[in-house]
Amino acid sequence: MGLLISQLAHYNQAQKKQNKTKNGTPKVPSSQLSTLNSFSHSLLKFTARRTPTSSYQMETTQTTEGGGGGATGIAAQMEVEAFRRLFPLPFYKRHLLESVRPDARALDSARDTTISLGPVASADGSALVKIGETVRLSCWVKKAMLAAIKLEVMTPSKERPDEGSIVVEFYMPPICSPMVRPGRPAEVAPVISKQLLDVIRSSGMVNLKELCLISGKASWIAYLDIYCLNADGSLFDAALLSAVAAFTHLQIPLVSVTEEGRVFTVSSEQEEKTKFELVNKEKRKLSLSSIPFPLTCVIHEDYILVDPTAEEETVMETSITLVLDTLGNLVSIYKPGGVGLASTEIMKECITRTKRRMQELKTILEESVSVMEVD
Repeated sequence: MGLLISQLAHYNQAQKKQNKTKNGTPKVPSSQLSTLNSFSHSLLKFTARRTPTSSYQMETTQTTEGGGGGATGIAAQMEVEAFRRLFPLPFYKRHLLESVRPDARALDSARDTTISLGPVASADGSALVKIGETVRLSCWVKKAMLAAIKLEVMTPSKERPDEGSIVVEFYMPPICSPMVRPGRPAEVAPVISKQLLDVIRSSGMVNLKELCLISGKASWIAYLDIYCLNADGSLFDAALLSAVAAFTHLQIPLVSVTEEGRVFTVSSEQEEKTKFELVNKEKRKLSLSSIPFPLTCVIHEDYILVDPTAEEETVMETSITLVLDTLGNLVSIYKPGGVGLASTEIMKECITRTKRRMQELKTILEESVSVMEVD
């Protein structure tokens, strides 16, 4: 904070020097200079306070130097927003000193999470994940991911005749973020697609042998499509959670085989009418095990912030994503460059917070399944 004040003070002094000609005559009228000084001093003298609604806001104090009054109300909020854009790191450092974030969360608190199963009726399995609420004026701090799974019959490979397959695609349409331009695919989309497939495979959540219908002849290929509806940081976390929820909701279609050996799906309406024997009448759900749950943390000095927003990911020095399964095993660690971790203690603390988040998400997923069964 002291660095910020010195920077602004230095800027004011420089402006005063530049405003004079060689003979000392001002270049800019005193009234305009007074307005500039008032704006600068109101930024310098802001104080932090906690509102009754737990929204952490900045409040500027009035100044009367040089005849100019400090800004209040909407003008003060505009000045704070300008300060936030011009000096994002000092802005966040001021919050870190109070162990709170601009959206009122504690440093170790993730945003509220909800899971809705079955939003896409035409899919074999689907889920909608929403993370976050409206906590700042005119700003949505929310992530939303829609995942849908479609099963199709395929011929398995000769190397793995008794296994099915999974294909993952992650999409970021322009509606999800102003950073995504129409006609240009988001650069991060294929990276997240690869990460998701790696985690699903390495965790062993889905036993690919359960996707086999007839060994060497027919098996399922699961096309998992994930659409980012609203992006605000920690994209992989929301994407993986939606994928896990979609597989939890997955209902495997009935399959029958003709006399010629052709495999075809049977709808629920045709189940009683078909003359062919059903192959998988007893295998309608996958038995998921060691389900992976993620948590992204951003680190600045000794501060650890979980479930960061897009702004926090940009401002902070280091980002790291950990994935733990329900058995407590470490499935994946992903660190996209940045400054190296200062100590092993920080890594241990990140793992501890991931374990806590994993239990939270597991409970939320179980509750969403219970609601789906009641409905």
